[in-house]
Amino acid sequence: MLEPTPAAPVRSVDALPGARLASLLASAPAQPLVLRGLVAHWPVVQKARQATNSTQAVSDCLLNHYAGATVDAWRGGPEIGGRFFYNADFSGFNFERQRLRLDTVLDTLKQHADDPAPPAIYVGSTTVDTCLPGFRARHDLDLAPHDPLMSLWLGNRSLIAAHQDLPDNLACVAAGHRRFTLFPPDAVGDLSVGPIDLTPAGQPISLVDFRQPDLARHPRAAAALARAQVAELGPGDAIFIPSMWWHQIEALDNFNLLINCWWRDAPAWMDSPMNALMHAVLSVRDLPVEQRQAWAALFDHHVFRAGPDTTAHIPPQARGLLAPLQPDTARQLRAQLLRKLNR
Repeated sequence: MLEPTPAAPVRSVDALPGARLASLLASAPAQPLVLRGLVAHWPVVQKARQATNSTQAVSDCLLNHYAGATVDAWRGGPEIGGRFFYNADFSGFNFERQRLRLDTVLDTLKQHADDPAPPAIYVGSTTVDTCLPGFRARHDLDLAPHDPLMSLWLGNRSLIAAHQDLPDNLACVAAGHRRFTLFPPDAVGDLSVGPIDLTPAGQPISLVDFRQPDLARHPRAAAALARAQVAELGPGDAIFIPSMWWHQIEALDNFNLLINCWWRDAPAWMDSPMNALMHAVLSVRDLPVEQRQAWAALFDHHVFRAGPDTTAHIPPQARGLLAPLQPDTARQLRAQLLRKLNR
């Protein structure tokens, strides 16, 4: 069997002091971009880069803002090798979720810092403003006109399977090193994506470990890797992951901290498209092929290829739900769908 083609590097630029972040991101619309040194000025990054005991220094920096809130932690035994995944029969997962204090997590990471095969611990998608009040004042980014949500991700060596996120994502490495392997949205057919209703964190994941893909079991992974982009980041570096790009993330050190900002270019009242996908599974997927093709034409006309011409022949006051949605019409549509689903 042929070896997979090595992944190409993600395009990289130096984020010089004073550079406008919006301009940098505009230079690569809807494409991944590494921004070297973007957050090198953050105090927590300077602790990670300069302190003799950087783990303790970074922990102290976080705890200076910690107000006692618990966090959602994933814990697995040494045998999982940091790969948070399904169990053997896909009835659940190879890790447990626990609500822990952040200082307990930090103490556990320090306790096992020198273990050659430590138990895996991972804290993901924890809102910074809730967990660390005041931290953002000295660790923020100007992403105007967006108002991003800032989250932290903390743990030891780990592998998070390739998945998609709906928001645009700017991920900033604050401590440790991380490797990102990215795939474009239309690579989905080559990724061996798992269940959509039993997922580790809400998003379907690829069943392929792209560090060492099993091409006998997942032969199309070679085609995915031929289109992949990869980047390794250290403290102070950041990567822009566009909406819906698949990304596998490896934390490479015994202590890793990542801070990310994410935002949507969509009104706050819009529903998640995943709800539409699940409803389509319920109502469209198992129809005869000719009927699916007919519905595909309707979806193209009213959704995927919709534009001014779609409704130009209808008087504006009569377009109803075919007009651009507003908060009130979105509420009406949601109520109508709920009535139909609860029949």
